Amino acid sequence: MTGPATGFGTLPLAPQTLANLTQLGYVQMTPIQAASLPVALLGRDLIAQAKTGSGKTAAFALALLANLNPRRFAVQAMVLCPTRELADQVTTEIRRLARAEENVKVVTLCGGVALRGQTASLEHGAHIVVGTPGRIMDHLERGNLSLEALNTLVLDEADRMLDMGFFEDIVTVARQCPPERQTLLFSATYPDGIAKLAAQFMKAPQQITVASQHEEGKIVQRWYEVKNSERLHTVSMLLDHFRPASTLAFCNTKQQCRDLVAVLQAQGFSAMALFGELEQRERDQVLVQFSNRSCSVLVATDVAARGLDIAQLEAVINVDVTPDAEIHIHRIGRTGRADAEGLVLNLASMDEMGFVGKIEQLQGRESDWRPLAELTPGTGEPLRPPMSTLQIVGGRKEKIRAGDVLGALTGDAGFAKEQVGKINVNEFSTYVAVDRRIAREAAHKLSTGRVKGKSVKVRLLDDVA
Repeated sequence: MTGPATGFGTLPLAPQTLANLTQLGYVQMTPIQAASLPVALLGRDLIAQAKTGSGKTAAFALALLANLNPRRFAVQAMVLCPTRELADQVTTEIRRLARAEENVKVVTLCGGVALRGQTASLEHGAHIVVGTPGRIMDHLERGNLSLEALNTLVLDEADRMLDMGFFEDIVTVARQCPPERQTLLFSATYPDGIAKLAAQFMKAPQQITVASQHEEGKIVQRWYEVKNSERLHTVSMLLDHFRPASTLAFCNTKQQCRDLVAVLQAQGFSAMALFGELEQRERDQVLVQFSNRSCSVLVATDVAARGLDIAQLEAVINVDVTPDAEIHIHRIGRTGRADAEGLVLNLASMDEMGFVGKIEQLQGRESDWRPLAELTPGTGEPLRPPMSTLQIVGGRKEKIRAGDVLGALTGDAGFAKEQVGKINVNEFSTYVAVDRRIAREAAHKLSTGRVKGKSVKVRLLDDVA
C-alpha cells in the first residue's frame, strides 16, 4: 500500500504527468525522491546526497520538466554528467518521464561523437540538454548553444565530475547560465569541492542526505584469501560455483583486466574487457553486449566503469582489493539495486590485508571469510549468457527505430516477442539481443528479409557455439 506521504500523488504535478508515472510503474517515491522533490518543485536550490540506483534521475527530471514550457523552443534545462554512459541513461530516463508532454526535445552533447550532428540537433530547437562539461563548453564557445532561457541547471554525480578534474569547466558553464535559475546538485559523497562549487553559484541551497542506499542484507559479501599466482584461476572457480548470469569484475590495472579476460575466454566463458584506451565505438559495443545479457562477465578498471549503471547485475567480483575504501563501496553498490539481492565476492592476498582493514572500518563490520575449498564446480556445463547480439548496419541516421526491428523479427521472421531482448539504436548501428538458441537463424532471416522496407546487413557479434 502506498503511504500518503510517499505517493507521487502528494506532489503538485500535472495530472498527465501523474498518469504517465503510474504507467511507468512509479507509484511510491524512493527516499531521495520523497526528500528532494517537494523542495525542488518549490524552485529552491538543492544539494542532495544520493547514489546511482537510488532514483535520483527521476528526482531532478520531474523538477526540471515541471519548469518547462514545451511550446517555447529554447534550452530551458541542462544536466551536466561525468561520463557519456551516464548522460545517455539520463537522457533515456528524461524522455520516458516527459512522455506526458507534447514533443519535449532532449539532446545529448558528449565527446566521442561528431560535433556536426549535435549542432544540427541544437539548430532544430532543444528544450533540455544533457552532456559532459567539456563538450558543452565546446558548443558554448562555438556559439551553437544559447542558455538565455535556462531555468534549471543540474549537476549529476558532482563528486565524480570533481574527481575527473571538471571543477573549472563546471564553474565556466554555470557562469554562462542566467543568475535567477534553479540549481540542483546530486552527489554520492561530499568532498570539499562540493561546498566550494555551491559557494560559487548556488543560492542558499537546502542540503538533503538520505540514509545509505546499501541496506544491510541486500548485498551479501564474501571474502577469499588467495595467493597472487592463483587469483585469476579463482575467478573462474567463483563463476562456476555461483553461476551468476551477469558479473562485473574489477581489477586495479589494465594489464590485470587483459590477463583475466584471456584466462576466462580460454576456459570458455563469455568475457569482455573495458578499460581507458578503448575507442568509443568499441566501448559502446562492449557495454551493449554486457547490458543486453549476451556477455556474462565484464572485466573493468575503476576509471573505465565510472558512470556505469547496469540493471540486473547479479554479482560483483573484486579481483584485486582497491587501496581506496570509498571506491570499494562504490564498486559493490553496482549490485543489489532496487529490490534485488546482490552478491559481492572479494579476493585478497596477504599483502592486501591493510586495505581490507580500511574497508572494514568504513563499513563498520568485519569481513566474512570463506575457505576456497567451499567452491565446487557447477554442472560441468559451461556458463553461457542467455542472449546473443546481432548488429544491424544502420541506425538513427537511417531512421531505424526499435519498433521496426522488433516488428521484423516477430512479423515476417516469425519469432516470439519473448525471444527478443534489448534493442539499442545508435547513430550508425543497431544492436538487438536475441535468445542465444535462435541467434544464427535470426541473423539469417533478418539479412534475407527487410527492416523498414529495406534490406539490411546483419552480423552476429558473438560466438554461439
